[in-house]
Amino acid sequence: MTSDTSLRQTALHDRHLAGAARMVPYAGFSMPVQYAGILQEHAAVRHRAGLFDLSHMGQFELTGDAVAEWADGLCTNAVATMKPWQARYNIFCNERGGAHDDTIFYRLDGRWLLVVNGANVDKMWDLLNDALPANGIELQSFHGKRALIAIQGPKSVEMLASHVPVDIGALKYYFCTETTVDGVPALLARTGYTGEDGFELFVDGDAASGLWKNLLDRHSGEGLEACGLGSRDVLRLEAGMPLYGHELTEEITPIQAGQSWAVKLNKSFTGRDALEAQVAAGDYSRIAGLIMTGPVPAREGYAVQHGGQNAGDIRSGSRAPSVENKNVATALLDPGAAALGTELEVEIRGKSHPATVVPLPFYKRSQPSK
Repeated sequence: MTSDTSLRQTALHDRHLAGAARMVPYAGFSMPVQYAGILQEHAAVRHRAGLFDLSHMGQFELTGDAVAEWADGLCTNAVATMKPWQARYNIFCNERGGAHDDTIFYRLDGRWLLVVNGANVDKMWDLLNDALPANGIELQSFHGKRALIAIQGPKSVEMLASHVPVDIGALKYYFCTETTVDGVPALLARTGYTGEDGFELFVDGDAASGLWKNLLDRHSGEGLEACGLGSRDVLRLEAGMPLYGHELTEEITPIQAGQSWAVKLNKSFTGRDALEAQVAAGDYSRIAGLIMTGPVPAREGYAVQHGGQNAGDIRSGSRAPSVENKNVATALLDPGAAALGTELEVEIRGKSHPATVVPLPFYKRSQPSK
């Protein structure tokens, strides 16, 4: 557990300590990195369900008739075409096309919710405020005030259903609804960051601790486990989901990160011209998946070589339980080294270790949500 008193605490901090979680500094908060262990928590999410505290992430609300049109001019994916109660992945870019942040927009009743990465809260708050028109749009932050609890895994519908007075099984993937969970008002979204089916619950911070306890008390016997950031990172890597600061940065564009599906070049937005030029040129470095041939895992920052020449560097790496326990990684590679099947060498503590370029994602669940 961390003793750094400068760190903020989420509404679930006491629950994490009571659960004997190992706490680490993350995005300015003291956050659980693991409870029972990364492998056990990973298995819970892949086969049953896991419970995550994501309250460190930023929650901004936007109101005003022109929010969609205004936001469409700032971010890569379409906002104005979103249906009521729809959620959509989106990326805010700088003029060079690099990513300020990757986010989720939620279209609610008369307002919009934007969830940003915890490490980018201050940057995104300043960016949005600087871009606000003189009137007509209001921006409000609930960072640290509201809690965000995620329940992820193939049993999440079954476990959560008895706590909610609506048919959550009928809720479409990347849609949300306002309801109650154990009587607590909540925005319930069928979204997540693990590659599994699941939900994210946005609730008032004062109600979060009791809700967390209720879910664990009721479903621990069915295999629900409290999970930390460590297992979440392995799960998202297996599912090929970028992590800001690794696969997406101010210097790595959504095109390079393989997120072109979230870039709508038929509209105007900050960074569009740079991204359009990058697409047209085609000779850009790009994020690729690697499987290490040997037993040594690749870690962020390790150099990658192709034919004896530097070809890029590792952005994320881990042993992947869902990929036959192989060591997998993502790397930012020169275009000549990124073709599927290319044989590479990863430099690890002065020795070269073989790796092969493979498709992303490494893991995809067999039965996607509706």
